[in-house]
Amino acid sequence: MVSVLKFGGSSVASATNMSRVLDIVEKEAAKGKVVLVSSAISGCTDALLKGDEKSLADMEKRHRDIVTRLFTGTERKQVQEKVDALFADLRKAPREEQVTYGEILSTTLLCAKLQAEGIPAVWLDSRVLVVKEDEAESFRRIKQAIESTEAAIYVAPGFICRNREGKVDTLGRGGSDYSAALYAAAIGAGSLQIWTDVPGFMTANPKQVPAARTIPKMSYAAALDMASHGAKVLYAPTVAPAMAAGIDIEIRNSFAPEGKYTVIGAQADPERWIGVTSEGERIRIVGSQAAVSDTDREAVSKALSEAGIAARTIRADGTSLDVEVREAVLEQALKALHRAFFQELPVEEINLFIAGDGAVAQALTGMLQQTAVTVKERTGKLLRVVGRANSRRWGIDPGGRPQLSRDGDYVSAVLQSAPKGSLFVDVTNSETLYKRYVELLEAGIGIVSSNRRSLAVPYPEFAAMRAAARENGVPFRYETTVGAALPMLESIARGANSCNEVLSIEAVVSCTLNQILGDYRPGGESFASLVRKAQAAGLTEPDPRLDLSGRDALRKLLILAREAGVHLEEKDVEITPVVPLAGGSVEEFYASLEAQEEALSRAAREAEAQGFRRRFVASLEKTPEGYRAGIGIRNVPPVHPAYHLRGTENAIIVRSAFHPYPLVIQGPGEGAREAASSILNDLLR
Repeated sequence: MVSVLKFGGSSVASATNMSRVLDIVEKEAAKGKVVLVSSAISGCTDALLKGDEKSLADMEKRHRDIVTRLFTGTERKQVQEKVDALFADLRKAPREEQVTYGEILSTTLLCAKLQAEGIPAVWLDSRVLVVKEDEAESFRRIKQAIESTEAAIYVAPGFICRNREGKVDTLGRGGSDYSAALYAAAIGAGSLQIWTDVPGFMTANPKQVPAARTIPKMSYAAALDMASHGAKVLYAPTVAPAMAAGIDIEIRNSFAPEGKYTVIGAQADPERWIGVTSEGERIRIVGSQAAVSDTDREAVSKALSEAGIAARTIRADGTSLDVEVREAVLEQALKALHRAFFQELPVEEINLFIAGDGAVAQALTGMLQQTAVTVKERTGKLLRVVGRANSRRWGIDPGGRPQLSRDGDYVSAVLQSAPKGSLFVDVTNSETLYKRYVELLEAGIGIVSSNRRSLAVPYPEFAAMRAAARENGVPFRYETTVGAALPMLESIARGANSCNEVLSIEAVVSCTLNQILGDYRPGGESFASLVRKAQAAGLTEPDPRLDLSGRDALRKLLILAREAGVHLEEKDVEITPVVPLAGGSVEEFYASLEAQEEALSRAAREAEAQGFRRRFVASLEKTPEGYRAGIGIRNVPPVHPAYHLRGTENAIIVRSAFHPYPLVIQGPGEGAREAASSILNDLLR
């Protein structure tokens, strides 16, 4: 079997590239005879067309450099003499013939190198063998020349030929591909390989559409269509001789010989649409199997419309579509059409390791299952729960079905098994888990946390977590720690990041106390009774004194302040509990709380008489001496945003240097689904 291999100018542009070409050719020669067809080295044809002495001198130097690097000793001297003689002939040749010397020079070097390596190689003169516009005569001459000469590798210049009058001529720019097809058809080659600097025919020009991908297989008709409408990877006339002889054309990348490539043949294409090409203001979407339908035209119109582009015309042409747009928006149009016909949204798989098995964790896993398809389509992300843990047991399964079956250190197991880019999701109430955060972040594992205990730690430890996240380029997100699904932290951080100094923060962020204070009416149910109801509903800690003490509000205020750039610590916050907190058992506490009913009722009546409502407010205020922070019950008037809060709603009021009016964020501050929704948003950010 004889193979024909054609190499473009970039493939032979230097001694290194020529060596790479010869490696490819010699590997193919192990299977049978080879015809090597080559273009001139890159830039040579343009220099020869200019014809000025500077351009010629530059080309002469480049060829001399290749000889110096490719050959040694006597061989170098002999080849250099050949190159010098060719440049001497070039300078004496008629102006119209000078352009033909580029291919003669490159193939002379390639053939000489093969011979120097002891490989039987013969140089064929395409100026004699290829007759322009006479394929039959070209076939006869080529076949006779090869059959009459014994060699392992035949080396022939592309591009050049003779015309019917016997004068030296060319086949036109890109004609080396056509030369190779003529040689292949003449000898009935088993393979025609066009080696270039791209991995085959692509769905679009990768310089215009970076997402373009290689088309593995296409028909002669589709290749001819694309080559005729702007795809520079193949010279269009190349197709006809190969198709007539039934020879497949392979478009390969000489810089990645083992990589992807395209096979062009007689078989129908496996995909209906083949690629997008362009010339000037015209775009052609090349199809392969079925005629264009109204649905296809609508898809083009929709894709352009969504990109904000108006098509001048959309016209069907057999199995392809012609689209005309303004040249100024050509690249945007190409990308939009490529997405519509050829691109699936790239999917990024993200492994999730969840710690916690309470209501929020269960709501989150359910939400992940319900929204998986939508999330994948909208964001290109596939969130997979591969690890789960409760306070006693854990399980990890790369397949996505972890079972709580193992004892021991869950975080260490995550560190051992989680690939970089994974996310650790803390939906626990642990007061110690944060101590492992830095380890996780340094291992390239991002963290999404709803555990405010893990964030309301001494500032140096908080700062170390954030620094570890930055240094390792991984996310560290905790929006849900304050306000559940409300974007409180994000809003404050954006202002601080844009140098908008926070002047004050007022935060009603204790769902428990907002519910109790909102429901409390003097003469109605006692305050103690309402606290018992909140405890029964799961709104308080097992010991409700932790809520009434303002401990939960303190944690949230610390997190809010730090997002604003204020390094607040617990000792800096003055807390006034809702009531004096007695020691002893929980029941003893409730008894003391009933004893305080009269004082609580009196305070509530006084507020009501003034038109106020009582709210448990955490505040941060800038003063000339610095920031002052406090937590306690405050009577708020009807004009205050917190006045109208209901149930477990939260609110935050932020005043800043840049804006005359405060930023107010208000909404549900409690609920497993709300928290899960916020965590999901953090996972997808």
